[in-house]
Amino acid sequence: MSDKKIIFSGIQPSGKITLGNYLGALSNWVELQDEYQNYYCIVDMHAITVPQIPKDLRENTLLLLSQYIASGIDPNKSTIFIQSHVPQHVELSWVLQSMTYMGELGRMTQYKDKSAKGGENLNSALFTYPVLMASDILLYSTDLVPVGEDQKQHLELSRDLAQRFNNRYSDTFKIPEVYTPKVGARVMSLQDPSKKMSKSDENENGYISLMDSNDVIIKKVKRAVTDSVGIVNYSDEQPGIKNLLDICSKFEKVSPQDLALRYQGKGYGEFKSDAAEIIAQGLRPVREKANEYMNDKAYLEEIYSQGAQKAEEVASKMLSKVYKKIGFIPKKRI
Repeated sequence: MSDKKIIFSGIQPSGKITLGNYLGALSNWVELQDEYQNYYCIVDMHAITVPQIPKDLRENTLLLLSQYIASGIDPNKSTIFIQSHVPQHVELSWVLQSMTYMGELGRMTQYKDKSAKGGENLNSALFTYPVLMASDILLYSTDLVPVGEDQKQHLELSRDLAQRFNNRYSDTFKIPEVYTPKVGARVMSLQDPSKKMSKSDENENGYISLMDSNDVIIKKVKRAVTDSVGIVNYSDEQPGIKNLLDICSKFEKVSPQDLALRYQGKGYGEFKSDAAEIIAQGLRPVREKANEYMNDKAYLEEIYSQGAQKAEEVASKMLSKVYKKIGFIPKKRI
């Protein structure tokens, strides 16, 4: 049995993995593979809390898997799987729902934001999906969960539910902690650098997708909002320039401050032109590899099938333990 700490993380298959997801999550995941035991999930069950076109969901799930691997996540080092292939996630979620209070779910910021906007699709899954997220995490005795600010509240619920179950039935679940990378990479919108880069941005020039062509990336970077100072500085007073320096520094493997020194006495035009090329060339190998994997469905099937088998072996043991503790009669094989 491995003595490495366990990390769990998941991304919804929306088809639009952004530069922010890549620098802030996927590239960090790659670096964790030797130090930790990792479970990386494609959370397709979370995706259906909003309406999905079935053929697009299938395509986007495979595309995300391709992007995982193209980014450097090694199926031989990490367990990569599709959430709906491991039924224990929803089975544990039902148990945890029986211990979750309506008030707890009603206080979730994301639910409150979505319910305030109204709309016809305010379904019960939007209300309860934080419990499914808790089951995702707790099934694997997770030690650490890499989460952004918008998900910390959900991790707190996972911790509360784990503790509540342990207090009621005896120690069963590990209490997960937030994983904070040693060097963070917070990528901001190209059109509004006060906001995090997001695939849900209504302005497509605000984010860069991993699958954007070089031409599209270059156009988006050249249209990025800057300021009227006219000097390339790494400063909070110039958030647009600072954001581009942060992004480029990740690809160039230099500090953003050192990168800024290259452009002393030069204008924004030259800097943005160089930044566009740096980002386009930095993402090109990932996009090309992802396209190759998308053309090899047999290989992808092998990866997600093996991943589901490994995940289910662990998940089924935990669920059996939970079922026994709450009083369910074990199922006998005939």
